[in-house]
Amino acid sequence: MTSKPEVIPFFDEDTNTFSYVVRDPASSACAVVDSVMEIDYAAGRLSLAGADKIIDYIRQHKLELQWHIETHVHADHLSAAPYIQEKLGGKIGIGEHIVTVQETFGKIFNAGTEFARDGSQFDHLFTDGEQYMIGSLVCHALYTPGHTPACMSHVIGDACFVGDTLFMPDGGTARADFPGGDAGVLYQSIQRLLSLPEATRLFMCHDYMPNGREVEYETTVAAEKATNVHVHTGVSEADFVAMREARDATLGMPRLILPSLQVNMRAGHLPEPEGNDVVYLKLPINLL
Repeated sequence: MTSKPEVIPFFDEDTNTFSYVVRDPASSACAVVDSVMEIDYAAGRLSLAGADKIIDYIRQHKLELQWHIETHVHADHLSAAPYIQEKLGGKIGIGEHIVTVQETFGKIFNAGTEFARDGSQFDHLFTDGEQYMIGSLVCHALYTPGHTPACMSHVIGDACFVGDTLFMPDGGTARADFPGGDAGVLYQSIQRLLSLPEATRLFMCHDYMPNGREVEYETTVAAEKATNVHVHTGVSEADFVAMREARDATLGMPRLILPSLQVNMRAGHLPEPEGNDVVYLKLPINLL
């Protein structure tokens, strides 16, 4: 029998990002998916107000936090996983291909030899098809690259957390033009997700509210197959790649890509302070 986790969304309006607390209905165990640390980039100031809401929820419901799941190295928000971990415990996990992202962006940010490019900043590196548990919930990690080379989707009971592979049906799909991205690979990853049982609940990492509708975060495999504006049933890989590449060519870089990548490739940790005990984030010129 497929178990049905309880999924509680937390929405960061500044970055249109959903974080989730995923609860095992048969125990006190839970996981946090894709937490957010806010940044006022112009002022260089960080905030953890959203993370504190997640912490308060977990404490109020007397839950045991077992996992902090990062679906990928986000380019549009900073992770709050280390902060929540310090308060509540749990292991921070990401897909094993994080090492590819670290190698690429370690060079871009000239991170130096002190920045390990082996994923060791994370507590666990998920492999494709790996099974793990959240209490009594059986979970599986699925390798779904294309948006980035390190994207993983996580099937937890009857729910799947898709990261930036898919958006709500009227939002289409994620871009594939970041370093290491590939529209054809993204198409194949999406087909893998759409081969899950049609009743599988799909939880989005972002929603940009097309045409001014209210924010939404949950759909199903059946709904995506029937009505996704980019990749519904019948859209060929060639047509998808042509659409995606043309669309991506019109997009600017995400507003927070430079601070986000520097922090997220370190599992949500900031770079080490410099000699004056101040932490700095770099602004590489003409590299992206």
